[in-house]
Amino acid sequence: MAEKETMIEEYEINTETMMILPIEYGSKIYSHIYEIEGEAVSPFKPLEIIKKSCRFFGASYEGRKEGTRQLTGITHKAPITIDPTNLIYFFPTASATNPNCIWISNEHVLHYRPHEGGQTEVTFRNRRTHIIPVSHNIFQNQILRTVLLKDTLSSRIEETERKSLYFLKRKKAEKVSENINFLRRL
Repeated sequence: MAEKETMIEEYEINTETMMILPIEYGSKIYSHIYEIEGEAVSPFKPLEIIKKSCRFFGASYEGRKEGTRQLTGITHKAPITIDPTNLIYFFPTASATNPNCIWISNEHVLHYRPHEGGQTEVTFRNRRTHIIPVSHNIFQNQILRTVLLKDTLSSRIEETERKSLYFLKRKKAEKVSENINFLRRL
């Protein structure tokens, strides 16, 4: 394990989480978690951490996956909203059930480019670079799908907020009108 890397039992994805990489630990798959300021290893598989984090923020993984399908039509290698309030969206590099699937936060990807052997070199916001074993085209497609999910969900949230604000203003105006009518009757 690296200098800033520790073994942890409990972990929820947060705004600092950049990537969750599967690693073999004996005969099991563990998670190597990369954050902006450090690294950790968890005895849980990446998908288990994704599912637990969805539950931590009040939804099931299956519900988040269905939400992605409803909002975008994406059914395979679907990006997941972990917490829309804090803009935490992750995308898989392969099928979520594939033991080699890496989960990446699009918010932390600074840039990416093709790398030899059909891989992708990804530079994160903390300027650390990782070679991801997936083609540049697949990586770019996953970034674009995540942006589509984020934009679609953000638009829905903003529209709901606008409607709520309109409703509140209308109720306030009705209350003022009622008060004026009451005063006129006095």
